[in-house]
Order: sequence, then structure tokens, then C-alpha cells
Amino acid sequence: MKSLIIGLLIIMGTQSSFAQNSKVDEEIIKLSKDKWTWMSDKNIEVLDKLFHEKSVFVHMGGSWGKQQEINVIKSGNIWYKKADIHDVSVKVIDNTAILLNRIDLLAVVGGNEVTNPFMVTEVYIKQDGSWKLGSLSFTKLSGAGGK
Repeated sequence: MKSLIIGLLIIMGTQSSFAQNSKVDEEIIKLSKDKWTWMSDKNIEVLDKLFHEKSVFVHMGGSWGKQQEINVIKSGNIWYKKADIHDVSVKVIDNTAILLNRIDLLAVVGGNEVTNPFMVTEVYIKQDGSWKLGSLSFTKLSGAGGK
């Protein structure tokens, strides 16, 4: 009887822990989807609050910090027109969430509309009760649909 109760407590604890992780996972997934919308809409005010002051952005053509990313979006030098998200996974480590997206990104770059398959890594840090984007990295995938 004692081992049955202990077993049930372990199962309940595991389920509770999983439910908490799932809630955080869903929060991060929603935040990421919202970020793609804000980037498409060039909503600089919201993005400025989301991007951590020390955030980094890695693109096919280079890397830079928060202010340059904000300027690129604002100017339209890169217009993240539409991200079709195919796969999403989230790993949470303490106050850090790492999200991987496999996307097809429709963007306007230098006045040319292009679509590229990417694996996108997003790193979020929970700070003062809210999530901040610390890093956004694009890795271009080879072949059709990145396969």
C-alpha cells in the first residue's frame, strides 16, 4: 500500500511538472508566432520591448545587435513578409527558453521578394517576469522545403 501511494505521488508530480513545462512551451510558441507578425507588420514599438538590449541577430549576410535589427525592420531593408511555420520545438533551461522553428520565409530583401527555407533558433530569457528575445539566428536549409 505504501509503495502504491509513493508511486501515485511520483506520477502526479511528474504530470504537474510536465503541465508547467507545457504551459511555458505554449507561452514561448505564442510569443514567437506573435513576433513573426510584429516583424511582418514592422511594429517597432512592440519589438523594441521584446528584444533584449544585448540581443544578437544572425542572418545569412552577417550579424548585429538590437538597434541595427530594429533599423533594418523599420527601413524595410528586410521585410519579413510572411513566415510559414512547419515545425516548432521548445527546450526550457531555468529562465531560458530555446525555440527551434523550421519555416519558409517570404521576405523582401533589397526590393526583391524571395522565399527561403530556414531553421530559426530563438533564445528567450525570462527577466523581471517577462520574456525577452536574446538571440535570433537563421540557418538556411538546402533543398526543397529544407529536406
